This record gives sequence, structure tokens and C-alpha cells, in this order.
Amino acid sequence: MTEPLETGIRPRSSDKDSGRRSRVLMKGNEAIAEAAIQAGCDAYFGYPITPQAELLEWMARRMPELGRAFVQAESELGAINMALGAAATGARVLVSSSSPGISLMAEGMSYMAGSGTPMVLVNVMRAGPGLGGIGPSQSDYFQATKGHGHGDYRVPVLAPASIGEAMELMATAFELAERYRTPVMVVVDGILGQAMEPVELRFRNPERHAFDWALTGAAGRPARIIKSIDLVPEILEKRNIALQRKYAEISRQETRWATELMDDAEYVLVAYGTAARVARSAIEKARARGIKAGLFRPITLWPFPSRELARVARHAHAILTVELSSGQMVEDVRLAVEGRCPVGFHGRMGGLVPTPDEVVGALKALHGKVERTRERERKQQQKRHAGRAEGQSAHGRAAVTGPPERTHRAEADAHASVRDGGER
Repeated sequence: MTEPLETGIRPRSSDKDSGRRSRVLMKGNEAIAEAAIQAGCDAYFGYPITPQAELLEWMARRMPELGRAFVQAESELGAINMALGAAATGARVLVSSSSPGISLMAEGMSYMAGSGTPMVLVNVMRAGPGLGGIGPSQSDYFQATKGHGHGDYRVPVLAPASIGEAMELMATAFELAERYRTPVMVVVDGILGQAMEPVELRFRNPERHAFDWALTGAAGRPARIIKSIDLVPEILEKRNIALQRKYAEISRQETRWATELMDDAEYVLVAYGTAARVARSAIEKARARGIKAGLFRPITLWPFPSRELARVARHAHAILTVELSSGQMVEDVRLAVEGRCPVGFHGRMGGLVPTPDEVVGALKALHGKVERTRERERKQQQKRHAGRAEGQSAHGRAAVTGPPERTHRAEADAHASVRDGGER
């Protein structure tokens, strides 16, 4: 842990609470930037764009103070390719941008994934598509979790739901990047970037490792090559197979999620980031109205906690996914649930955020639909039971007297057998 005074932030404290952890009020973008610095970030590359500009501005002041590299590139394309070069030397590299800028970085991200170059990319998401608006959004979910650039690759995607959690996950992001030699994305929506919250000045600097792949100068050793191109199809396929094995290992080892009020929950809200905070307030209101609801919050959007959500779905009446989008994560929710229970969706777009009352209304509508379906199934089941009972009763009567037609036919067959000498 780094001492608070090393951050350049003056914590508020007094003799009365000096034994407690220091807490300060910080904007999300600035807190994320400081957490990256305290996690050992060696170099930062970026380009201004709302709503993440404060992150770049914080790095512009703090990195030179510490003798570390800060570059405001001429564009997002320049920033990501500078990051590729720096990360290839084994440096801890951070890049940040917002949605349109992240789109421009897709090619560089694909190159890093293909060459196994670790780097952390922060996306403070804004509304789209196109230039859209500067309001908060979660409409980059597909972009983040389905590969971003070209080729068969994935990157770990971390989604904090508070400024404090975002600070904690920055160190985790660098750890994952270096452990698996992969880019890692941290996605927050514009609200988490712009909001201010009291946070504890607790930081973690992951252990440094000597990399046998880093380009540090070949004096006294064989040359090393970091590349993402293989023009021989068989060799490129082997590279891709190795990547898929790595992604399978990440899926097994690095899935993260959180739950709240799930012990007795009949209805489950699935949400991340700011939407999870809205869902938390909606759950309190729903429980006050007699609807037992709980929260399932993915922390890793990839790997998505599918197995864990599937287990929850076995005991749920229904699931409601809440997003700041037209519905993107809901597709992964439905894939995980595999029809075990109904899955509903509620979201807002264009920089708007759903209110807790809106979510409660969507949950009540889903609850009513489920109850009507359950009532219809109960009535159908009662009819089936009544039909079976009537059939069994009729069968019992037939066993005593036999149906008239069947009895007559049996008697005719017996007479014919006697006439034919019993040979029939």
C-alpha cells in the first residue's frame, strides 16, 4: 500500500478520526488516473475527449512530477500505436479515451492481442452511435466484449460500479495484462467518470516481473521479435489456437461477479456500472412492495459469469437486465440462462439513465407476466390431472363390464373359433 501523502492529495482528517483510513472526495476520472499511477504505470498516452478529459489532465500533471512518460498524442491512432511500442519494452502502459476514440484504436488493440502485448485501456463511455453525445452510456458493450478489432481475439473487460471499486480494479487490470500478455479494458460510463465520491486512499502496486519477451536491447542475448503477422496459414493457425487456449484459461480463472440480497430473491436484476446502482435502489423499492428481488452484478463483462448466473437462474422466477443501452449485455444473459426462466430488459439510450421507479415499473410488469403465466400453467395442470383422473375412472369401469363393442367382438370371435374347430 502506498502512503496517502505520496499521492499529492491532502486527505481530510482530525485527531478524532486519525485512526481511521483517510478518505477524500475525488472525481472518478482523477481517482482512476491516480490509482493507475500508484499501480506503477510507467507511461501514459492519450488524446482529449469528453467525458474522460480529466483523466488525461491528471496524468499530464502527475506523471512528469514523478519522472514518468506522458504524451498527448496527435490523435487516438497515434496514442494507441505509441502505447504498443512502449508496452513492447515491458513498460506498464495506460491509454484512456471515450467511445469514438476507442473505435479508432481497434486496429492497434488487435495488433496487441495478436502479438501478446500487455496494456490497459480505459473507456469512459458516452452516448452513440457516431459522435453521439457526451452523456453517459453503456452502448460500447459489444465493442468491448466481442473483440473490438478484427480477428478471433478477446480481452478481459472490467466494469466497476463505484469510484472506489474502479481504483481497486486498476491494479487488477495491470496484473491481468502482464499475467496473460494481453490488453485489458476497464469500462466506466460517463457518470462514474464525472461523479465525485468519498474514497479511501488505498492503492496496490502489483509485483514486477522480468519478461523474457520484452524488447530491452539484444546486447549479449538473441534478438526478440514481437509481431502479429504470420503469412504462413498453418503457423498463423497455431498462433490462433494458442490464443484460444489462453482465453479459455482466462475464462476459468478470472471471472468476477457480485451479488446482493440473493438469499431469498425470486426476481434477479442483472446490471453493471451505474445501472447496477440504479438497480440497487430499485430493489429496495421492490422489496417494500412485496417483490423479493436481488442483484447479480458482473464485474468482468468478459469473461462473462455465465455459469454463476445459470445457477442463479435455476431458482429465479424471472431475470430483468438493466442497461444504459438498447440491450446488449442482455444477449449474454439469455445465453447464460438458456431458457431456465424468463429474461426481461429495461434500458435508456442517448445519455439518459433509467430511474429506480422506471426499473420497478419494468420489474412489476415482468412479475405480473410471470404470475399470469404461472396461473395459466396451474390451470392447465389442473385440467390435465382432472382428465387423467376421469380416464382412470373410465378404465376402472371398463375392467368390470368392458366396453359393449369390444365385448361383442370378443364373443363373436369365440363362436367363430368353436365353429372352425378351435383352429382360429
